[in-house]
Amino acid sequence: MPKFQFSKIRLRRFKDLMKNVKQSRRSDIVLNRSAGRKDIQSLMGPRINDATYSSKPSWLTDHKLQPTLEKMLHDKKYLAAFRSFLKSEFSEENLEFWLACEDFKSTASPEDLHLKAEGIYQEFMQPLASREINVDHHIKEKIKKSLEKPSLSCFDEAQKHVYLLMERDSCPRFLLSDAYLSLKYKSRTRWYI
Repeated sequence: MPKFQFSKIRLRRFKDLMKNVKQSRRSDIVLNRSAGRKDIQSLMGPRINDATYSSKPSWLTDHKLQPTLEKMLHDKKYLAAFRSFLKSEFSEENLEFWLACEDFKSTASPEDLHLKAEGIYQEFMQPLASREINVDHHIKEKIKKSLEKPSLSCFDEAQKHVYLLMERDSCPRFLLSDAYLSLKYKSRTRWYI
């Protein structure tokens, strides 16, 4: 079976047909090569991206209305809902560790500082601890060494790691959960008597 190919005769016929087709020209738009961008934009008509129209779809701009992790950690009702969500996913130790570190930073006396640091390490970082958090081994070793003379910033690296973990993993899932959505719609509803 021969392959179908364009022959020179068919290409000539096609070119002849194209010569007979009259090409339309728009006389209303004449672009000069030296014309600036403003001249071209004025010929294009009104812009759609002005203040009356949003350039992004609503599902992309809706995240601005949702609270950030920082806001949730400082608001009591969001914190309670976030804590119950994390308990349902068996990962509340991250939040509890972050809160323990915040409490640790507010400690004033050196004796209390040492006791709280030991308590945080035993509860959240010690191998096989009851609420062990997922932190790099090197971070745990640095903290273990700093327990001899703890400072207010000895848990900062681990706290930052846990915060980023919650921000990237737990918080987006929480914002899609029923716990958050019910809280969100309860706060919007007003009951009138």
